[in-house]
Amino acid sequence: MSWWKDAVVYQIYPRSFYDSNGDGIGDLEGIIQKLDYLNDGTKNSLGIDAIWLSPIYPSPMYDFGYDISDYNSIDSVFGDIATFKRLLEEAHKRGIKIILDLVINHTSHLHPWFLDSRSSKSSAKRDWYIWKDGKEGKEPNNFLAAFGGKAWTLDEKTGQYYYHSFLDEQPDLNWRNPEVKEEIFKMIKYWLDMKVDGFRLDVVNLFYKDAEWRDNPSRMFKGIRPYDRQVHIYDRDQPEMHDLLKDLRKLLDSYGDKMSVGEVMMDPPGKVSIPASYYGQNDELHMAFNFAFLYSFWGAENFKKVIDDWQDALGPNNWPNYTLSNHDFRRHISRYYAGKNSIARAKLAALMLLTLRGTPFIYYGEEIGMESERVQRMDLRDPVGIRYWPLHPGRDSERKPMPWDDSYSGGFTRGKPWLPVYTKYEKRNVQILKSQENSIWKFYRDIIHLRKSSPVLKEGSIETFISPDKNILYYKRELDGVQNYIFLNFSAENSIINIPPNWQPKKILIDNVFNYEKDTAFQESKIFTMLPYQAILLSDR
Repeated sequence: MSWWKDAVVYQIYPRSFYDSNGDGIGDLEGIIQKLDYLNDGTKNSLGIDAIWLSPIYPSPMYDFGYDISDYNSIDSVFGDIATFKRLLEEAHKRGIKIILDLVINHTSHLHPWFLDSRSSKSSAKRDWYIWKDGKEGKEPNNFLAAFGGKAWTLDEKTGQYYYHSFLDEQPDLNWRNPEVKEEIFKMIKYWLDMKVDGFRLDVVNLFYKDAEWRDNPSRMFKGIRPYDRQVHIYDRDQPEMHDLLKDLRKLLDSYGDKMSVGEVMMDPPGKVSIPASYYGQNDELHMAFNFAFLYSFWGAENFKKVIDDWQDALGPNNWPNYTLSNHDFRRHISRYYAGKNSIARAKLAALMLLTLRGTPFIYYGEEIGMESERVQRMDLRDPVGIRYWPLHPGRDSERKPMPWDDSYSGGFTRGKPWLPVYTKYEKRNVQILKSQENSIWKFYRDIIHLRKSSPVLKEGSIETFISPDKNILYYKRELDGVQNYIFLNFSAENSIINIPPNWQPKKILIDNVFNYEKDTAFQESKIFTMLPYQAILLSDR
């Protein structure tokens, strides 16, 4: 079984993880210093298997690294190539894989390629980006930018418009030009030769746009952002993308057991057939993110639908993955259940995430129950929040620095942190939660380590059910006759569950309420009462 199917992946937003030099910004040396926290080979560590690093390349930081000015180096705020190589070496010593963020839909407007491209219409790199003449004194078509405004910016010098899916400082590459593909693949080989283990592809379904540049139709729903008021038919999900991904898959496979996981923007949100289509016949992406949980409301029925829809969309031959939070969405503890019983509910979500069939992605801080906290306008750093305040708070709230202890700035930095620190850091930090009995950190750790030693949780089939009162989601994992059973009570009330007659639970492996010792005998009858937000993992052995 490939490593990426077995792995628990941990996303690090490098600016916010740990600052080693006191400048207020997290860095690669800081990550190196915290590798033992992530996996030192013992149960004193979290036990994750892979790290996905948000962008660390040189960038003017208009979108904090998602506007790259040099694909072959490291931004000095994070370190340098030598430090990155040491991170790779130290991570690999601990059995941790490294996944880089690959942002190749667009570059920075300060990338040498774009500076050359915009210098004149006769530039050799003019066609590396998307340049169009206007129509009747206006933009070439009605496409909008995801971060606000038109997707076209007029270049006064040459009199043409260039296209950008996001900020005007993020011009889109022209993937219809074979020279672009050749240069990007050359760059990917550079990192593969350095022993990088995989790539997360940013906005992978935006690379190609309609060849005829037809207008997107309007949507009846009127969202906060003008961008949400269009049906995105012509600015994404073009058929040419599949051939490109097949070529990328061949390149990755030629290096052995490497992996790719794609960010796929869904229109409408939750339409999982879109990310599923980018697996191809298991010859395109290794995995595509399913963001349906990020849009779903709390509830057993809702979550069962997400799981079942994803399994059905992928079929038996493509590998699922699940995530509850990332750097672009409010943390799940804040979306689903801020306030009373938030930790019990967060533990329930953790047990679900880590026992589903597929690869789980954890966002840094989830293991300590870290919440999203609104950032005051004067402290905003995210361009989305700055542009849409107060209608859209931006993404700074989910990017706050990781709290390691109860000292200044939560132990994140000796300097002034780049974003305000998590306000609960004195009581909710790594040091305290590692020492507390029954903490959420220990709950995450215990499930992750149990998963490592459990073939049925990593490879087994899954069959989902829901209780008659619609409060309990439960499912069976099975492999070679071994069965595990997971019961999740999404309700604030006691709920009764009837265990199916052919299920034979004998041991309690994990419980978020009573915190039984591992392998405690299960002594309930076939009908038992689950407490509010109780989550329990049982075994037939």
